[in-house]
Amino acid sequence: MYIVCAVIVIVCGAFLFCIGPNRDRREKMRPFEERYIAHRGLFDNDGPAPENSLLAFKKAVEGGYGIELDVQMTTDEKLVVFHDEYLERMCGNGGILCEHSYEELQQYTLARSREKIPLLRDVLDIVGGKVPLIVEIKSEGKWKRTCELTAGMLDGYDGIFCVESFHPFAVGWFRKHRPAYIRGQLSTNYFKDESEKGTPWAVKFVLTNLLLNFVSRPDFIAYNHKDANVLSYRICRGLFPVENVAWTVKSRRDLELAEKVFRVIIFDSFIPDAE
Repeated sequence: MYIVCAVIVIVCGAFLFCIGPNRDRREKMRPFEERYIAHRGLFDNDGPAPENSLLAFKKAVEGGYGIELDVQMTTDEKLVVFHDEYLERMCGNGGILCEHSYEELQQYTLARSREKIPLLRDVLDIVGGKVPLIVEIKSEGKWKRTCELTAGMLDGYDGIFCVESFHPFAVGWFRKHRPAYIRGQLSTNYFKDESEKGTPWAVKFVLTNLLLNFVSRPDFIAYNHKDANVLSYRICRGLFPVENVAWTVKSRRDLELAEKVFRVIIFDSFIPDAE
């Protein structure tokens, strides 16, 4: 009986150690709490300002919204702002983004617009420190090199920003190499995510339950707002004063529900503070 109890205590302790985030820098997330965060800019994929375009970022800055954006690396080591692994959804065709050079990408336009896939440095110039930035590191291709180049660029950026990734080891890279950066772990219920059908059960379990937080020690957790009741995430919220970031809220009703749990809101598909 005593052995069983000891095993249970050890297992529970190990579990809490794994999911426990860094708790010391929550106050540095306050600028992100003070305004809504526009997911991939203030975009309309049926209009002239599609997601992750320079025009969408300009509109977000003009509206006073924070910005979330996605960073990938091309074959010639240019950092571009684009979400998907494949070009098809936003560009019609073209294969895998990270298998193209920046020059090759310039033949494509985004959605139904004339906008091109932008360089990160051009986005940073447009934002210019006017609003807070959440920079998501995509895991496609050579993600370590993507982290290195992104860090080198952000080192010279004069504005409020943080970094995040679904890839725990990418977040862990920033823990090791840029410990002063505010960093966040993205997650969701991988068992409900249709795009993760081919992912092994064990991997889904580890990622859904934040069991690699001991690697990344994130300052915030950005979780799918629809999955806020996942047990491990609820334990994180209950036991640790972790900053909670919601992605991606797409209606006023969902906003009202999300604000009961989350302090930072990433949105798209509607204007949260419109009359």
